Amino acid sequence: MSNAIQLAASDRVFVLTGAGISAESGIATFRDAGGLWEGHRPEDVASPQAWARDPALVWRFYSERRASAASALPNAGHVALADLQEALGVDSVFLCTQNVDSLHEQAGSPQVFHMHGELYKTRCERPACTLAPFEDRELYFGELPRCPECGARLRPHIVWFGEEPFGMRRITREVQACDLFVTVGSSGVVYPAAGLVREILYRRQQGESCRSLYVGLEAPANAGGFQDVRLGKAGEVLPGLFTVTR
Repeated sequence: MSNAIQLAASDRVFVLTGAGISAESGIATFRDAGGLWEGHRPEDVASPQAWARDPALVWRFYSERRASAASALPNAGHVALADLQEALGVDSVFLCTQNVDSLHEQAGSPQVFHMHGELYKTRCERPACTLAPFEDRELYFGELPRCPECGARLRPHIVWFGEEPFGMRRITREVQACDLFVTVGSSGVVYPAAGLVREILYRRQQGESCRSLYVGLEAPANAGGFQDVRLGKAGEVLPGLFTVTR
């Protein structure tokens, strides 16, 4: 492949994936259908305020998302990233996703960092509770689930509007240590994820040799921060894109 990205066996790669790669597998983006869900804005069903106001509505929203995502299968883009982890080694490819689905795992990626949480996990609403987030594929359309440890309500293990993404310190450290920063299918408007490429710009200004690449159907809002922009479906662009030399 003439325009392949050459990687050395010692290189460290940071990959950030967004809604675009999951959309290729048939999972609707968060703001599909005119930005509304049954007449509600996403903020009305995915925020701490929504949870305080109507937890049953919030659980119905996420139960429907669980049901619709259950039949989705990973595409060639997911598989290509799993192959990259295998080629370079899982410790050399930090795969971070804004998506809450499990398509990366289904494609064979052994380590995935979900900065916005996971659709098929549930946790206690009380931060002080000792119950760890647990795997959960139940659909809650009736009675609200309760924590077996403390009796409080259980909530989706999702980062809502107004909440800080998980592990931002670790994510920032990984970006600061990578040789190649790759973003796939992200709009470039959701922060703090959209601002991560600025770390690469700063490092380059300091004389470091790191580089950045964007892959997606359309140029993102932060396209100016990337050295290389490849437009197209992730499932078509990613396979064969990376070549590892030993």
